Amino acid sequence: KKLHYVFKLFLLIYLNFSKQQIAIQYFKFQIKNMIKTLHEAKNMEKFYGLTVRGVIKNKNDEILIVKRHPKSKTDPEMWELPGGKVEDGEYFTKALVREIKEETNLDCKVGDLCEAVQNDYSNKRTVQLMMYLDDVSGDVKISEEHTEFMWANLDKLKSLELSASLKKVLK
Repeated sequence: KKLHYVFKLFLLIYLNFSKQQIAIQYFKFQIKNMIKTLHEAKNMEKFYGLTVRGVIKNKNDEILIVKRHPKSKTDPEMWELPGGKVEDGEYFTKALVREIKEETNLDCKVGDLCEAVQNDYSNKRTVQLMMYLDDVSGDVKISEEHTEFMWANLDKLKSLELSASLKKVLK
């Protein structure tokens, strides 16, 4: 169809159609494609994504949380546990170690399961596995995905703007 459209545009140019007439044809094509894409998306089921999050505690029994960037697609400027998406074919434990390193510069080993939470967004669903992390070492240095980090106790956590998944865990 795109080749047909390109041919049609060249034909219009060859036949000396005005720029305005060519632009109208171009926008008609774009609108048809957008309507088709929206129709396909409407009829599509939401897919599930797997996300992993790490519970890192310090000696004062405080938990490491990070604040999402204002331009994040989900939960912008909300506090969350560090972690991220599991890539296709990747073990979730390896994904968690990778994400913790990328987001916080910390090295760790994956411990026990803390909680599993499902979040429904407009275009997808995610299942988040929250795991306790052991043998954590290094100094926290956050990535560009986040704007701040802090160590917070339970009372402090309850006073912050938290991500949907972290709110569910605290309930």
